[in-house]
Amino acid sequence: MVCEASVTKATLVSKRIGSHLLNGQLANYRMISGEMNDEEPVKLPITDTLDLHTFRPTDLSALVPDYLSECRARGILQVRVIHGKGVGNIRKSVHAILSRLEYVASFSDASALYGGLGATIVNLRPAREE
Repeated sequence: MVCEASVTKATLVSKRIGSHLLNGQLANYRMISGEMNDEEPVKLPITDTLDLHTFRPTDLSALVPDYLSECRARGILQVRVIHGKGVGNIRKSVHAILSRLEYVASFSDASALYGGLGATIVNLRPAREE
């Protein structure tokens, strides 16, 4: 299932700056390499996959809940969060964030086919369960 977010400062957006792609909320997130400019943002598809490689680690505490909440509102109840393998610090941060979210039913490392320790599968509770 693929949905698109509307383009406002309060939603997830994406913009291309040179060869870099900036993802996130315009008001809160900055890309790792390069600076934001005044180009108009383009729509970022809200899908069942969130790739964190283009975000700063300091953005995760707001980004992950925002994205998952948007997925949940659109009926996407299983999301793969790609954090990479590295030394495991981003994975630990993502897991800590997920453990605090009431609307996360469960999460686990992805199978080898879907990224292994480099990704986490998140199962969300439907919005009507609250």
